[in-house]
Amino acid sequence: MDVMLWVVLPYVTFAVLVVGSVWRYRYDKFGWTTRSSQLYESRLLRLGSPLFHLGLLVVILGHVAGLAIPETWTAAVGIPEGVYHLVAALAGAAASAVLVLGLLILIYRRRVTSAVFLATTVMDKVMYAMLGLSVLSGAWATATTQLLTAHGYDYRQTISPWFRSLWYLQPQPELMVGVPVAFQVHVVAAFLLFALWPFTRLVHAFSAPVGYLFRPYVVYRSRDDARSGAASGGSGSHRPRPGWEPSTDPRKRS
Repeated sequence: MDVMLWVVLPYVTFAVLVVGSVWRYRYDKFGWTTRSSQLYESRLLRLGSPLFHLGLLVVILGHVAGLAIPETWTAAVGIPEGVYHLVAALAGAAASAVLVLGLLILIYRRRVTSAVFLATTVMDKVMYAMLGLSVLSGAWATATTQLLTAHGYDYRQTISPWFRSLWYLQPQPELMVGVPVAFQVHVVAAFLLFALWPFTRLVHAFSAPVGYLFRPYVVYRSRDDARSGAASGGSGSHRPRPGWEPSTDPRKRS
């Protein structure tokens, strides 16, 4: 069971995440979207979405720092373990609270707004269930092992080396044997969420709007200029700026 949970499951999850994302992008580009429901309701969305994404961003950065950076590195730059633990626990608790609040608002909005609820698919419901399990199990682990104990659980002695060993292709499942149940549940829930990721709207996280930085800017014309131009029979009451004079060549008007 330890090999299945801490060796087989991580590698299967990684394979499904990569292959599934490539397949989804290649054969379902029109479905590669957030399927935004802002048109149906925006008041709760404006509140819940920023809270959820901000909390998630901080949580992700905290996981990267805790799992990928060895304890010896932070000690080498002069950060004592006690200080690191205190900052990580407080920041993690605050980010988890913001994340959970945002997620609850989004779930509440999706349930009580009829138009949004009707647009919710079965996969959306499964995604929210797995996302909620992962987030709440992480909050549970933080509260029970970090905030409510005197010294906290040093996961950088067990979970972090095990996680890095997967990337070294030398997995060490024995490191996860004595890990608190709260952390074990959180890790398994996270892997199941990532395995589900390519088949849900969560794929939009892999889409960076790089083209937006280099596309030509869009020229807008105010309604006042358009109305005054139509009333006077010309192209507007204001003098055109240099470089924007209307063309007199009929071949260029098309």
